[in-house]
Amino acid sequence: MAVAEFTDANFDAEVLGTSGAVLVDVWATWCGPCRLMAPLMEWADSTYAGRLKVGKLEADGNPVSRDGHKIQGLPTLILFNDGAEVARHEGAMARPQLQAFLDEHL
Repeated sequence: MAVAEFTDANFDAEVLGTSGAVLVDVWATWCGPCRLMAPLMEWADSTYAGRLKVGKLEADGNPVSRDGHKIQGLPTLILFNDGAEVARHEGAMARPQLQAFLDEHL
């Protein structure tokens, strides 16, 4: 499975309408810390395959989803389970921190 691309058009179906866990990485092309997180999304997708769906939401191009989930800073990681937000982290993190974040909530 590859990291999914979430948009305003598919967010409800692909994130809120999905049973199980979904990690959403809200990012922007101009955001340096966001670019640092990109390889970690690939890592999470492969490491948690079968347990977690991983996807990215580009903040500037998807204002409905961004504003609807009250994104204040970038990057923001939101973990959903069965369509409900269960955890959120704002700012970049290293792989051990991401692993601890996911392990705590999965």
